[in-house]
Amino acid sequence: MKKITVVGIGPGAYELMTKKAADALAGADVIVGYHVYVNLVKAYFPNKKVLTTPMTQEIERCRMAFEEAEKGQCVAMVCGGDAGVYGMSGLILQLGPEYPQVEVEMVSGVTAAIGGAAVLGAPLIHDFSVISLSDLLTPWEKIAKRILLAAEADFVLVLYNPSSKKRLDYLRKACDLILEHRTPQTVCGLVENIGRDGERAQVLPLGELRDTSVNMFTTVFIGNSQTREIDGKMVTPRGYGV
Repeated sequence: MKKITVVGIGPGAYELMTKKAADALAGADVIVGYHVYVNLVKAYFPNKKVLTTPMTQEIERCRMAFEEAEKGQCVAMVCGGDAGVYGMSGLILQLGPEYPQVEVEMVSGVTAAIGGAAVLGAPLIHDFSVISLSDLLTPWEKIAKRILLAAEADFVLVLYNPSSKKRLDYLRKACDLILEHRTPQTVCGLVENIGRDGERAQVLPLGELRDTSVNMFTTVFIGNSQTREIDGKMVTPRGYGV
């Protein structure tokens, strides 16, 4: 069968992977992906052919998957979290018409916003917006506008890719934009290494978050005007009158 299954493996821990995702990996002949994500799952699926590429080689990675599928292999393209949230499903579908003989299926996973929210408490009970701070593929000016508008609309914000070696001050820049519409006491949270070794969570005010060091494996949550801290947990009320 000439098939690619694009699999969201969740936050990282095997037990947080959906059964359908695990079944897709178990049934694959070849596992393809960014080396960080492949390394999270390959020990659970021995004797599989594994192909990886580094970051910024997403197109090459997808073509590699299609080429393997054209050989009659059943291929699993793995992505962290959900394959349809900053994952490879879009690029696979964009390239798909070049490989008309290859069937493509998507398998959803637990994205960092959902996995991290469970660690922090209940920050996403009302409307929220997910924004990546990476300007590798999106100009910072567009990211900044989205942050400002989401903050003005009083969404809870979830920030992906909040920092890197080349973007050490991007979380601070984002917080400064949000502070135009939120107070420094706004309840926020962060979770590092969700579902992996070294998982770390913290609930803190926006003014303190602004000066907090984070990395690419940190997901940041910024509450709306109603979000509060309850017994160390981040909670956004939905309006039940409690």
